[in-house]
Amino acid sequence: MTKIANTGSYGKDVRSDCAVTLELTTSGGLKIELVSKVKALYGDNITRLCKDVLNFYGIKNARFKIEDTGALDYVIAARIEAAVKMLVKTDKQYLLPVIPENKFQTERDRFRRSRLYLPGNTPKLALNAGIHSADGIILDLEDSVAPAKKFEAAILVRNTLRNVNFYGAERMVRINQLPIGLKDLEYCVPHNVNMILVPKCENAGQIKEVNAKIRSLNKDKRQIWLMPIIESALGVINSYEIATAENVVSLAIGLEDYTADLGTQRTNEGTESFFARAQLVNSARAAKIQAIDSVFSDVSDMEALKQNVLKSKAMGFDGMGCIHPRQIKVIHDSFAPLPEEIDKAKKIVNAYMNAAEKGLGVVSLGTKMIDLPVVKRAEKTITLALNLGLIAENWREELNEKVN
Repeated sequence: MTKIANTGSYGKDVRSDCAVTLELTTSGGLKIELVSKVKALYGDNITRLCKDVLNFYGIKNARFKIEDTGALDYVIAARIEAAVKMLVKTDKQYLLPVIPENKFQTERDRFRRSRLYLPGNTPKLALNAGIHSADGIILDLEDSVAPAKKFEAAILVRNTLRNVNFYGAERMVRINQLPIGLKDLEYCVPHNVNMILVPKCENAGQIKEVNAKIRSLNKDKRQIWLMPIIESALGVINSYEIATAENVVSLAIGLEDYTADLGTQRTNEGTESFFARAQLVNSARAAKIQAIDSVFSDVSDMEALKQNVLKSKAMGFDGMGCIHPRQIKVIHDSFAPLPEEIDKAKKIVNAYMNAAEKGLGVVSLGTKMIDLPVVKRAEKTITLALNLGLIAENWREELNEKVN
C-alpha cells in the first residue's frame, strides 16, 4: 500500500500554489515542515490550516511537507485533501465557506459573447480572472489538465467555485469526456456552478446522462445550464437533437478536434469547417438557443482575431471562446451591434411598444409587419447596446422626439 502522496506544484515559475508531500507513519505524531518566502508573516496561519485539514481527516501520524508560493487557503486545503485521499479512503470534504459573491444563478439567455478557458489545476490564472470581464469563466478539467493531475484538479476546481470571486462572470466547468466526466460533476454541481460544458458531445443520450447525474447531486435544485461542445462529424449531424435536449442553452463547436476528425487542417479562412459551423448555427436557431463559435488559437494576432469574430457574427454566432484575457475586448467589440443595427432595432422595439400601449394586436413598421421573433432579436440588440453604453437609457424618448 502506498504511504506517500505528492500533489500541487512548486518551482521557479509557479505562483499562488503549493506542493504537498504527505507520508503516513505509524507513530511520532504530525511532523510539519513549511517552506515559504512568507513564512515569517504567515507561517503560523499556514501551519494551523495544515493541522486543521489533517486532523479533519484523522491523520495523527505523518511526515508532512508543504512548499508554498503564495497559495491561498482554498488552494492549500485542496492540495492537502487530494494527498490524503490518495492514501486514505474517505468521502469527507474539507470545505471553506462559500463567499457571498458566488451564490448567484444565471439566466437562460444571458450574454455569452466570451468564455475564458482556465486550466483547472493552475490557481494563479483563476485568482484575478474576473477582472478581465469575460462573460463566462471556464474552469477546465479536460484537455488542459494532464491525466495524472485530473483528480487533484477536480478538488481544486470545487474549491475555486466556492472561494474565488469572478465578479459576475458565469461560473463554468468543462468536464472530461463521458463517462469519466460524470464523476467530475460531483465536484461542481453541489458547489454553485452555473454551467457545465460537455465536450465531444455526439448525441442527446449523453446530455440525458449528464442531466440525470446532476439531478442526483443537485440537492438545492439550483438551475444548472448545459453547453455541449460539438467536436466530430457525428456530433455535427446530430446537433439539432443535442440542441433540443433538456437544460441546453448554448451549443458550441470545437474546431481543433472537428478538423482532426475530418482528417484536415484548421485554417483562418475556415472553408474546411464552414458546413459544420453553419449546421451548428442552424441547429441552435431552430432550437432557440445560442450558437457559440470555437476559440481562436493565435493569441498574438488581434487583427486576425477581429476578422474571425466578424465572420463568426456574420454567420449568426452569439459568442466564441478565448484562451487569453487579451482576446476578450476584441471579441466583445467585434460582437457589438453596428450603428445601423442599433438604429433598426430601436425602430422595431419602439413600434412594438407603441402598438402595445395602444392595445393593438398587429405591429408594423412602415409597410412591413413585424413578427414577434424579430422583436425579440431587436430587444436583444437594444439590451446589448445599453450594456455597452452605446445608447442612452432614455433612447426611446429621444427617438419619439425626433419622429414628432
